[in-house]
Amino acid sequence: MGLRPRPLAVPLCVAVLASAGAAQGGGGQGGGGLPPGVTREQMWPAPSAEDWMKPCLITWQRSYEDALAVSKETGKPILVCVNMDGEIASEHYAGVRYRQPEIAKLYEPYVCVIASVYRHSPRDYDEQGRRIPCPRFGGVTCGEHIAIEPVLYEKFFEGRRIAPRHIAVELDGQEQYDVYYAWDTDTIFNALRDGVADRPSSPPVVRGDRSILEQVASRDVADRTTVEAEYLQGDRARRRALLEAALARPDAAPVDLLRLAAFGFDAELGQLARRALAASSSPAAVDLIAETLRVPLEAGEREALIAALERIGASSPRARTLAVVHQGLDARSSALDVEDWSESLAGAEAAAASDWYALESRLDSEAARAAASPGDAQARLELAEASLALAVDPKTALQLAADRRTATRYARLMFEDAQRAALEAERLGATGWRVQAALALAAHYLGDFEQARARAEAAVAELPPGEQGWNAMAVLALFADARRQAVAKAVREQAEWPAQWLTDVHAAYAVLARHPYGTDALVLAHHDFLKSLGAADQAARVLEDGLDRFPDSWGLHERLRAQILEQQGLEGLEAAYEARLRREDAPRNLEWFAGYASLVAAEFHRRKGEETQALAAYGRAIAHYERGIEVNPDTRAAADHYVALAHAGRARLAYERADYEEALAELLASFARKPEAAASHDGLSLSPVATAQMLLARLTSLKRDDLAVRLQAALDALDPALLLPPAFERELPDRRDRDPRRRRTEPGR
Repeated sequence: MGLRPRPLAVPLCVAVLASAGAAQGGGGQGGGGLPPGVTREQMWPAPSAEDWMKPCLITWQRSYEDALAVSKETGKPILVCVNMDGEIASEHYAGVRYRQPEIAKLYEPYVCVIASVYRHSPRDYDEQGRRIPCPRFGGVTCGEHIAIEPVLYEKFFEGRRIAPRHIAVELDGQEQYDVYYAWDTDTIFNALRDGVADRPSSPPVVRGDRSILEQVASRDVADRTTVEAEYLQGDRARRRALLEAALARPDAAPVDLLRLAAFGFDAELGQLARRALAASSSPAAVDLIAETLRVPLEAGEREALIAALERIGASSPRARTLAVVHQGLDARSSALDVEDWSESLAGAEAAAASDWYALESRLDSEAARAAASPGDAQARLELAEASLALAVDPKTALQLAADRRTATRYARLMFEDAQRAALEAERLGATGWRVQAALALAAHYLGDFEQARARAEAAVAELPPGEQGWNAMAVLALFADARRQAVAKAVREQAEWPAQWLTDVHAAYAVLARHPYGTDALVLAHHDFLKSLGAADQAARVLEDGLDRFPDSWGLHERLRAQILEQQGLEGLEAAYEARLRREDAPRNLEWFAGYASLVAAEFHRRKGEETQALAAYGRAIAHYERGIEVNPDTRAAADHYVALAHAGRARLAYERADYEEALAELLASFARKPEAAASHDGLSLSPVATAQMLLARLTSLKRDDLAVRLQAALDALDPALLLPPAFERELPDRRDRDPRRRRTEPGR
């Protein structure tokens, strides 16, 4: 098995998320820069463990829609704050500045929202529906600060993700200022002061005298928090009154209040919450309705909730999609009989890896046969299939192209050859699923997706259950993907789509999961499709079956970790892997994946400020990797990579508690275990080198030359390329971007 290092989980958009610290590091073009002799680490010192233990003091609204409503009610401008894990200035704001009372007061004249694409807590709610605030920002859940980011990106970011960033938005939607690429913290804090300096003060909103109906209908986070606290702390009569108030406002019922009742222990209040959900007309209720439908319900309640999804679907594509999901997954596909296929494929063994030279030899043989019998439709079809089999092999284009730069063009020529042979076979009278499959696959690889879809549908309609060839697998995968894309397109365009499409996708992937030529990539596509549509239970079954067949799949284990964290929380992650390790049929490389799960657990403990638990999890990760190497020495290279990151994670914890000797020892252990991992980022977007440079700055300021010399020597021994800032910190803004007070006159879109 060729396990290899992968980046610890970070959001995809991080690849294009620029760091304000890139400009803040000095150099580049245009005015400004750090004061002479001041380093980035000195300007934005990393938060200590003591800093992280302090609460975040800024009040965040839970959504941009809430912020708009509160801004209109109070007359305050909206302040959009953007933050990025691991970026030096963002870490300083999140861990230090947002927790200082004198700084938090600067944010009070604004209605604040926070955007961050990183998850800091595995779940947003516990089993009883209670909110789990983000440990980094407080107040909001991780799901809320993640969900708001694409909304703000479309409205204000002008196609560029930059952090830290502060954008003030007036009541009319115009931006008052957009501060980023600032050289110091004062630039931002001055902007906060100046932005409201000449603003007439608004009369305070008196909330204490509000009726229960007004409190329940309010979008302000203060009222939402009060209502939820009253429900949790109140007696049964008070709880019922709150739910009845929610039932009276189907357009504005607070979802998190209904969640507390829906997942609480009082059956009658839970039923009342489901009545409120069934009556809701708000898109905000859609996800809670979907979660509620996952638990056993009486038929009448279930039908009412699905009807609510259909009703809300008039304005919500997601609601419309979920309604179709609950109608389509249990139906039988008209295109494929899964039961017949399952019986026919029972006992089929996985196909052996293809031999490229055997594929080439087959093509030569079929070409000679077709040339000898120019009127033989079957010979032409065999030639088309042989051409396709060779063309799709990833080694083909590079093996046969005269120049690697022409490989893509050469691959296209091969698909054109296959298409010509298949069309000639059809002209000569070839019919049936094989010729349709050949033409579908050739059209797909040549970019004619409409033709590929039509041909794939025709092929699947005639495909006999149990067909074990590569072409059967390929055309089934093409059919499933075409249906999947049709669903996605309809959802994007807010168009109606038949439930049969969903049934067909589900059936096709179910067959592919049993097919000898099936792959983990097809299982992942099936799982992700179901998850995206809200069919979490079905996705979980697909995942478990996939792991039985592909126990060493990185992607499937990634989904497994996410599923465990979502359903069981952080406490369940390592326990779930330990339980799998105790099975008699535990896969050979499961120790390796258990080590990675412990790394992920350690990082979540770090985000929560749980140092003792984080250190213990890092220790378990290292132990798993060491045992994994004993079981399978081929995993050493990848295991060493993550062991090095575990040592660096422990070094960061030691640094934050000011144990600089221990931090140095762990960093030296990290560099010794795998020097090439020194610039790799963990799940908090921190690299061993970044921690080392932060430690070096601290040692220098404390005049701890005895430690600084050893650390500098270790850094000097590394490849110089590993000491460069990460890509997101090397972006140099142009002069226009470097004006930190740049204003825009057009309204925020």
